[in-house]
Amino acid sequence: MPIHPETLRRFAHIEGVPSMQAFFEDPQYAERRVAFESWPDYEVPDVAVRTAQAPGPHGPVPVRIYGERPGAAERPALVWMHGGAFMMGDLDMPEADWTSREVARRADAVVVSVDYRLCQNGVHYPVPHDDVVAAVRWVRENAAELGVDPAWISVGGASAGANLAAGAALKVRDEDQRPPAHLIFAYGVAHAVLPPLSPEHTELMSHVPEVLHFPPETHGFFNHNYLGGPLSKADGYAFPILADLRGMCPTLVLNAEYDDLRVSGEAFTAALAAAGVDVRQVMVRSMMHGYLNLPATLGPTAAALDLIAGTVGRPVQPGA
Repeated sequence: MPIHPETLRRFAHIEGVPSMQAFFEDPQYAERRVAFESWPDYEVPDVAVRTAQAPGPHGPVPVRIYGERPGAAERPALVWMHGGAFMMGDLDMPEADWTSREVARRADAVVVSVDYRLCQNGVHYPVPHDDVVAAVRWVRENAAELGVDPAWISVGGASAGANLAAGAALKVRDEDQRPPAHLIFAYGVAHAVLPPLSPEHTELMSHVPEVLHFPPETHGFFNHNYLGGPLSKADGYAFPILADLRGMCPTLVLNAEYDDLRVSGEAFTAALAAAGVDVRQVMVRSMMHGYLNLPATLGPTAAALDLIAGTVGRPVQPGA
């Protein structure tokens, strides 16, 4: 399927940009960045929002809680992690804020978005991983206050956040013997070194501007920075393809059609299936990496949000 027309229209704003990091950080691109991120027809869902902190081994972990309702109890919950190559992103980016609002509304759930420490200024693995694990445990320990069912808490994330969500799911499986209800793995990276792209996938990526690719040197830089050392030091909590996946919670893998990282999601899905895990993989057609930063007025993004909400939300019981 061709790249979504709304995405194609925005390619003009990134023409000549040396990198997406420069695009989002360099003041000279401020006006183009505003145009690139402008979606005037989209209104974010109005849900209750508050901030809190989860205690963690490296200090308090800020979280933002969406969709709480006074007096409500036993609702499903999602602990959500934004992306940004382990070194960028925040709770205000659409992938964090818009996604949390949309899932809270669509699933009638409480969503806890985690402001994990970024790999900057000497911060490396396992610090972001530890922050996410601490947030998951805090949600479980405070389930009554949050009005959620402690047995129906899912974890999920996008891009680097999907990696962190998977690592946290594995850690609480192993150390707490309590895997989450579900894992949401949206256009995530499970590998320290990506598998090669097929010829068909390579041809698809030829339609994407180079600045939006993840070539081996870029992917390797992000992962090396995350680990704080050689990729050979990676373990299964840092990159879940290396883990023993038996006993992993049911998992939804959401890939993007025009995304170099899709090979990682596809291989992770195959490994989960081989380990006997209940896994569902969905290709979000016409979309590129990062489509959860786009508004729910776009059909493919809305469909992905519905899949996440349908996974996180409690199934309707017969006769209910």
